[in-house]
Amino acid sequence: MNSDNGTTPRPCGDACGTMPSCAPLAVPYVPFQQQGSQKYGQADALANGTLFPGLNLPFHLKVDASALPDNHSTQLQAMLFVVAELGMYLDTHKDDAEAFQLFRQYAQLAKEGKQRYEEMHGPLTQLSAGQDAAYRWLDDPWPWDFRQDGGMN
Repeated sequence: MNSDNGTTPRPCGDACGTMPSCAPLAVPYVPFQQQGSQKYGQADALANGTLFPGLNLPFHLKVDASALPDNHSTQLQAMLFVVAELGMYLDTHKDDAEAFQLFRQYAQLAKEGKQRYEEMHGPLTQLSAGQDAAYRWLDDPWPWDFRQDGGMN
């Protein structure tokens, strides 16, 4: 409820997608990251949705890291996730030399991991599909055609 001059209450109406004038202001909480923050390992970062434990806010759909399948796809996703997280951290902490070194290290590992994955399972993107002598994007098998044990469905 809001009041015109503090004496007459009136209901807060729906303004069809915009914030009604009677809505209270939100005060977001954004944790501030310090340089040299602790970091999760790749699988825990992927499962928690952040590389940094200090930014790990409770999430009801959190995945248990031990429940993630141990396969090439998950390993590559974890590496790429760490690269993306470090990149976002470096956007606001560009002078953190340790984080930049980790970014470079994981970027190289991700590049090598992506190359190995594509050699074993085929291209991950259309850009990759056009790097060989022939266009391979529609070649079988697709990533979801593999079983957990590495065989084909």
